[in-house]
Amino acid sequence: MQVQQLRKYEVYLRGAKGASENTVEAYMRDLRRFGEWLGTRGVRSFSAVKPEHASDYITYLAESGKSPSTITRTLASLKCFFAYLWSAGKCSLNPFDGITPPKAEKKQPMILTSDEVELLLSQPKPVDFKGYRDRAILELLYAAGVRVSELIAMDLSDVNLNAGFVRAGESEHGRMIPIYSSAVTAISDYLKCARSKIAVMPGETALFVNSGGTRMTRQGLWKILKKYQEQTKLGKDITPQTLRHSLATHMLQNGADLGTVQEILGHTDKASTQFYAQMLMRGLRDAYNRYHPRA
Repeated sequence: MQVQQLRKYEVYLRGAKGASENTVEAYMRDLRRFGEWLGTRGVRSFSAVKPEHASDYITYLAESGKSPSTITRTLASLKCFFAYLWSAGKCSLNPFDGITPPKAEKKQPMILTSDEVELLLSQPKPVDFKGYRDRAILELLYAAGVRVSELIAMDLSDVNLNAGFVRAGESEHGRMIPIYSSAVTAISDYLKCARSKIAVMPGETALFVNSGGTRMTRQGLWKILKKYQEQTKLGKDITPQTLRHSLATHMLQNGADLGTVQEILGHTDKASTQFYAQMLMRGLRDAYNRYHPRA
């Protein structure tokens, strides 16, 4: 299905749009790469692409070290393609609508120190439903380095507390991630003392639910993190991605190899993980130049 749609779109670009050969080649290359990435997520049809996939893919490109100009061109390619599919009745929405390209100046990712992570994780107080749930969420974000889309998609069956593992990702491309003991305890307490007391809808499988008993949304998760960010008074913009970045950096600082971190984060290529090692080397070089007496 994807191959046929791409062929028809290529004909459309050359004919109806009158695009140049260079433009056609660039657009088709971007679309094929996106299709390959979707395959690693278990998505076999362009019609099944959701806004979460669109957002995650742009984040993936940024983490892979792609330049802002490359990401901007890729985003334009994908927006045009899905606008074409929508007009042809092949999809119900354009998942890339509302997705904006990164700024031209690439910023270094926010990395929390170990002490700052500890401060953040200590903010939720397990005295009520939200306290138990939020503590479990923050612990899991840092323990497993999962993406927002992966965390809110987790079901009860994705957690094995006895073994100390969680499963993240879609279908056969999911990965098993070990989690430390305090994260296991936080999730266990949440399940026993909070989730079980919420009147969830019959058959609700979501691991994390809102106060109404239904699956948590991306917006809900962001609000939770912003609440505890303000409570820390650190003055830093803390996002789910911040905890993912911090986990990767801290593991590498403590001697983990790139392959292990790559597996935990679910990077499909090592270049995404090497970004963190390169950032650590830049920090080491800056410190050397600043403090070495002959530098």
